[in-house]
Amino acid sequence: MPVTYIELENFKSYAGIQRIGPFFNFTCVIGPNGSGKSNLMDAISFVLGVQSRDLRSNQMKDLIFRPPGSERDETLSAKASLVYVEPTKEDGDTDEEEGESPQKKSRLSKKLPQGKTTIFSRIVTTKGTGEYQINGKSVTFKQYEKKLASIGVLLKARNFLVFQGDVESMARKNPKELVEMFENLSGSADLKEEYELALKAKDEAEQKTIFAYNKTKEHKSERRVLKEQKEEAERFHDLLQQRTTLKENYFLWLLFHIHSDIQQRESNKADLQESLEECQAVVAEKEAALKKAKKEASKARGATSSKDKLRIKLEAEVDKLQPSVIESSEAIQALKKRVASDERAVARIEKDNASHGKKLSALQAEIDEYTEQESELQKEYDEVKESETGVGSMTEEQEVQYEKVRDAAAVASAAPRRELHTAVRVLENARARAAKMSEEKKELIGRKEDAERSVEELTQRKDTLEKSLEKTQADLVSSEAELQDLQKSASEYQNKRDAIETQLDKINNSIRQAKDDRRKDKEEERVLSAISALKRHFPGVKGRLVDLCRPSQNRYNLAVTVAGGKDMDSIVVDTKKTAFDAIKYMRDQRIGTATFLPLDSIQIPSPESTERIRAMAEKDKRYRLAADVIRVDDEARRAVLYAVGNTVVCDSLDVARELCFSRRGNASSNVDDRIKAVTLTGMVISKAGTMTGGTTKDDSNRAGRWSEQKLEQIRVKKEKLEGEREELDSLAGRGSGSHTAKAEDLRNTIGNLRNKAQYSKSDLEYTKKKLKEQTALLKSSRKTFDKLETQQAEAEEDIKEANQQVEKRRKAVRDIEEEHYAPFREETGIRDLRAYDEAIGKAREDFVKKRTDIREHLAKLTAKKKYEDEKDYDAKLATATKKKTKHEKELKKAIETEEELTSEVSEIKAKLADAESSLKQATEKEQELEEVVRDAREALNEAEGDSSKVQKQVNAEDNDLAVLRQTLHETLQKAKVDEVDLPVASDDDGMEEDDDEVEGSDLSGGRRSRRSSQQSTTQDSTHFSQRSNSMVVKDRKDASNVDFSNMDEDLKMRRSAAEKEKLQQKFESKISKLNQEIEGIAPNMKAADAFNTMTVLVKTTVDDFNTAKEESRKANEEFNRIRKNRSHKFNTAFKKIDEALKTIYTDMTKSKKHPLGGNAYLSLDGSDEPYRGGMKFNAMPPMKRFRDMEQLSGGEKTIAALSLLFAIHSYRPAPFFIMDEVDAALDNVNVNKVCNYISQRSSDFQCIVISLKDMFYENSESLVGICRDVSSNSSRTMTLDLTKFDRDRKKHSRHGDDLESDSPKRRKVSAQ
Repeated sequence: MPVTYIELENFKSYAGIQRIGPFFNFTCVIGPNGSGKSNLMDAISFVLGVQSRDLRSNQMKDLIFRPPGSERDETLSAKASLVYVEPTKEDGDTDEEEGESPQKKSRLSKKLPQGKTTIFSRIVTTKGTGEYQINGKSVTFKQYEKKLASIGVLLKARNFLVFQGDVESMARKNPKELVEMFENLSGSADLKEEYELALKAKDEAEQKTIFAYNKTKEHKSERRVLKEQKEEAERFHDLLQQRTTLKENYFLWLLFHIHSDIQQRESNKADLQESLEECQAVVAEKEAALKKAKKEASKARGATSSKDKLRIKLEAEVDKLQPSVIESSEAIQALKKRVASDERAVARIEKDNASHGKKLSALQAEIDEYTEQESELQKEYDEVKESETGVGSMTEEQEVQYEKVRDAAAVASAAPRRELHTAVRVLENARARAAKMSEEKKELIGRKEDAERSVEELTQRKDTLEKSLEKTQADLVSSEAELQDLQKSASEYQNKRDAIETQLDKINNSIRQAKDDRRKDKEEERVLSAISALKRHFPGVKGRLVDLCRPSQNRYNLAVTVAGGKDMDSIVVDTKKTAFDAIKYMRDQRIGTATFLPLDSIQIPSPESTERIRAMAEKDKRYRLAADVIRVDDEARRAVLYAVGNTVVCDSLDVARELCFSRRGNASSNVDDRIKAVTLTGMVISKAGTMTGGTTKDDSNRAGRWSEQKLEQIRVKKEKLEGEREELDSLAGRGSGSHTAKAEDLRNTIGNLRNKAQYSKSDLEYTKKKLKEQTALLKSSRKTFDKLETQQAEAEEDIKEANQQVEKRRKAVRDIEEEHYAPFREETGIRDLRAYDEAIGKAREDFVKKRTDIREHLAKLTAKKKYEDEKDYDAKLATATKKKTKHEKELKKAIETEEELTSEVSEIKAKLADAESSLKQATEKEQELEEVVRDAREALNEAEGDSSKVQKQVNAEDNDLAVLRQTLHETLQKAKVDEVDLPVASDDDGMEEDDDEVEGSDLSGGRRSRRSSQQSTTQDSTHFSQRSNSMVVKDRKDASNVDFSNMDEDLKMRRSAAEKEKLQQKFESKISKLNQEIEGIAPNMKAADAFNTMTVLVKTTVDDFNTAKEESRKANEEFNRIRKNRSHKFNTAFKKIDEALKTIYTDMTKSKKHPLGGNAYLSLDGSDEPYRGGMKFNAMPPMKRFRDMEQLSGGEKTIAALSLLFAIHSYRPAPFFIMDEVDAALDNVNVNKVCNYISQRSSDFQCIVISLKDMFYENSESLVGICRDVSSNSSRTMTLDLTKFDRDRKKHSRHGDDLESDSPKRRKVSAQ
C-alpha cells in the first residue's frame, strides 16, 4: 500500500484539515454525484505535480476552499499531502502467504505497512503562488519531479492516473499523438533535441561537402574552357568572312521579293478602291428604297390601328348588352317555373273541393255509429246495477238523478280536472328537468375540476419547458460560439502553418533553382565579369538594364521580359561617347559582344501618347503600361522607356484582343492609335495585328533573373519563417489533437442541445395547445355551470310553483264536485257516495270510461265536421287563379324585353363582323408592305455586306502593305545593323548611316542601330500604311537603288509561301549556325594566364573538398549513433507494451463463450525511425472482424483503451494507479472483467478507483465514501475496511460453505 493517507487542507470542496485513508491495495472511492469524488482525484493529481489546466480550474488560486458567503481572505491557502510508504519485501511476503491464521491476517490488515515513509506536499496561496515540499522541507519542482521519478511516478508520461475522459481520449488518439506518448514513455523524447542538433549538423556538413564538390567541379570545367579558347581563336576570322557573304545574299533576296510584293499590293489596292466606290453607290440606292418602303408601311399601320379601335368599340358594346340578355333569359325561366307552380296549386284546390262532400258524409255516418254505441253501453250498465247490492240504495229516479249530478259534477269539474292533469304533468316535467340539471351539474363540476387541474399542471409544465428551452438555447449559443472560436483558432493555426510551409517550399525551390542557374550559366558570369571591368574603366557605364530595374510584382516578370526583349541584356551608358569607348575596349580585349543604350541619344515615346494610354489603363484595371510596372531609378528611366516603349501589359489574351482589335475595327480610330500588347503568360500582339505566343526556356530563365537580386533576402526570410514555424509549433504543442477532440465533444454537445431544443419546442407547442384547449374548456365549463345553476334555481321555483298549482287545482276540483254532491247526499240520505261507488264502482268505472271515450270521440267528430263545414274552397281557388294570371303577364313582358335586346345585339354583331373584315384587309395590306420593307432591308444588308467585304479586302491590303513596308524598313535597318554592304546602282544613292547608330565589335553597332529602328517602329509603325510618309518614300527609294544584277537568277524566281519559308529558314539556319559558332568561340587573348591561375585554384578547392568530406563523415556517424539510441529506446518500449497489450486485452475479453478472447495490437508506419512516423492502435473484440477504432462501440473502445493503459503501466509501473470513473461506458460483464484484472494485479501495484458501479466496490479491499456536508457546503469522507468480509468468506469456505452464497451478503454490506 504505497499511498497510505491523503491529507487535505482547504482544497476545493474539502474544508479545514481532513485525513483520508488508509488506502489499501485495491481501494474504491464512492459517493453521489457532486459529493467531491473528482475533487479527491484532483487533490492526488495536484500533490503529484499536475498543472492547473488539468485540474478543472483556470487559476491555481481557484483550488482554495472558500465557505459560502465568506469575504475574500487573502491569508487562505490550500494544501494537499500524500503519505507514501515504500513497500518492503516483508510486506509483500505477508500479503502472499496463505498459511497464516485468520487472527494474524486481521492484525496485518489493521496496521500500517512497514517501510520508509515519504510525505509529498504541495501548497497554493490566494496569490496563485505554489510551494513543493518533501517531508515538510521546501524543494524546487525539478527536485520534486526527480523524487517522484525515483519511486516510478513520471509526470510527463502520467503513468499513475487516468482522468475522466482519458480512456475515451486514448481511444481517439491519432497516430502522431500515440507516437508522442510513446516517446515520453520510452525516454526517446529526451534525445529529441540532441537528435535535431545532430541532424542539422549532418545536413550542414553534407551541404558544405556538396558546395565544395560543385566548386571544384566548376573550376575544373572553367579550366577546360580556357584551354578550348586558345584552340578556337584561329577559326574566328574565317567564320566572320563566311557570314558576311551569306548575309549579303540573304538580304538581297529579301529586298528583291519584298519590293516586288509591295508594287503588286499597291496595284491590287487601287483596283479594290474602285470596287468599293461602286458598292457604296449601290448601298445609297438601297437605303433610299428602304426609306420609301418604311414610309408606306407606316401609313398602312395607321389605317390598321384605326380599324382595330372601331372593332374594340363594337366588342365593348356587345359585352355591355350581353349581361342584360342573360339576366332577361334567367328571369323568363324563373317566371315560367312560377306559372307552372301556380297551375299545379289551382288543380290541387279543385281536386280538394271535389272530395269535400264525400268527407262530410263519412263524418256524419261515423257520428251516428258512436251515438248508437253509447245507448247500448247504457243498457249494459243498468243490468249490472240491478244485480249488485250496496250499503245504500237509490231509486231509479235517484240513480238517474245521481248520474245527472255526477255528470254535472264531471262536466263542471272537467275544466279544473284538465287543469289539474296539466299541473301534474308540469310538476313531473319540472322535477325531471331539475333532476337532469342536478346530474349535469355534478358531471360539469367533475369536468371543471379536471380542467382546472389540467390547466394548473399544463401552466407549470409550460413555464418549466420555457425555462428549459431558454437555458438550452443559451447553452447552444454558447457552445456554438465556443466551437466557432475553437475552429477559428485551429483554422488560424493550420492556415498559418500551411502558409509558412508553402512559403518555405517556394523559397527552397527558388534557392535550388538559383544555385542551379548559377552553376549552369557560365556565359552569364562572363558577361557580368565584362560589365564589372567596364565599370572600373568607364564611370559612365551604369550596368545591364536587367540589373538596373525589376518588375513591381513577380507576376509581371515574364511580361516585362518579353516586352523588353533583348534590350534587357543591353548595357546602359550615359553618353554615346562612353558607348564608343566601351566598344573599342571590348574589341581590344576580345571579351565578347554587347549592345549599348546611350541615355543622351536614345529616342523614347512622346509624353502625349504615353499619357493617353495611361488614362485608358486607369479606366480599365485589366491592363496597364509596361513602364508603370517596372521599378527603376530616375537615372535609368529613359532606358526602360526605350526598351518597352508604350507596350501594354494585359491580364489575359482575351483582354489583349479586346484592346487591340476592337480599337482597330473602330472606324473613328486611325493608325496612330494602334497598341502593342503583352500578356502575363508572354503572348504578344503587335501594332500590325500579328500575334506571337509561347516562351522558350531562355525567356523563363531571363524572367527569373530578378530573383538573384533578392537571394540573400530570401535566405534571411527562410530563417525567419523557420523560426516562426518552430515558435508556432511550440505554442500549439498538442493543439491540433486537442482541437479535434474538443471540437468533436462540442459538436456532440451541440447536437444533443439541438435535439433537446427541438424536442422541447415540440413539447412546448403541444403543451401550449393543450393548455389553450383546457383553458377554453374550463371557461366554457364555468359559463355552463353558471347557466346550469340559474336554470336549476328556476327549475326549483317551477317545482314549487307547480306544487302550488296542483294543490290549487285539486281543491278547485273538490269544491266544484262538493257543490253538486252535497245537495244530493242530503236528499238521498247516503252520506258516503264513495262506498256506494265502490260497490258498483268497477262496473260504473268501466261504463264511465267507455262512455267518456265515446263521448270524447263524438266531440272530436262533431268538431271535425264543423271544421269541414266552415272550409271555403271557392276563395282559395280565386286567390290561386289571380296569382297565376299575374305571373303570366310578367312572363309575357319579360319575353318581349328579351326579344328587343336580342335584336339590338344582332345589329351590333353585324357591324362588328364588317369591322373585322375591314381590319383583316388592312392587316393583309400592312403585312404586304412589311414584306416589301423586309425585302428592301435584305437588299440593303446584302449591298452593305458586299461593301463591307470589299472594305475588309482594302483594309487587308492596307495591313499587308503596312506589314510589307515595315518588313522592308526592318530589313534595311537590319542590314545596317548587321553591317552588310549592299550593292547600289550608283555611288550617289548609297545608303547613309544614321547618326544615332553606335557601332561595336561584331554585333554591337548593328544591334544598337536595330534598337533605334525598333524605337522608331514603336513611335511610327502606324505610318507604314501611308504611301506618302517620308520614311516609306525613303525606304522605297533605298530599295530601288539596290543593285540586284549580280544576284543569282534562282533567287529572283517567285516561290510558294512554303518554299519561300523553307529557303528563308535555310538562310537563317546557316547564318544562325555561323553566329553560334562565332559567338561560341569568343576568343580570349589572355587565356593562358587565366589557365595557370585556374590550375592553382583547382588544387585549393580539391583540398577544401577533402576536408569537408571528412567532417561530413564524422557528423553522419554521430547522427547515426544518436538515431540508433533513440530508435532502440522507442522500439524497446513499443515491443514490450505491444506484447503486454496482446496479453492483457486477451485476458480482459476472455469468457466462457469466447475462451480465446480478442486481439489487440500496435503497428508502426516505419521501423528505422518510428518516432518520425505514426502509430496505429487496433483492437478486434471476440468473434468480430477487423475494424478501425472509431467503428467500435463505446464499451469496446473503453476495454481496448484500458488494456493499453494497463500495458503502458506494466512497462513503466508506478507504485500506485488512480482511475476516475473509467467504467462509465462499460456494461456489467466488462466491469466484472476489469475488476477481476485489477484484483489479480493488486499485489503488483496499488489501485485507487473512483466509481459508481457497485461491482467495483464489491471486489475492492476498502471503501472511501465521500458525502456532502450541507451545513458547511463541503465534502466529508468515511473509510470502510472490506477485508474482514473476505476473511469471513474464507472461514465459511473452510467449513465447506459455497463462496457464491457469501457474495450477496458482501454486496449488501458494501452497499450499506
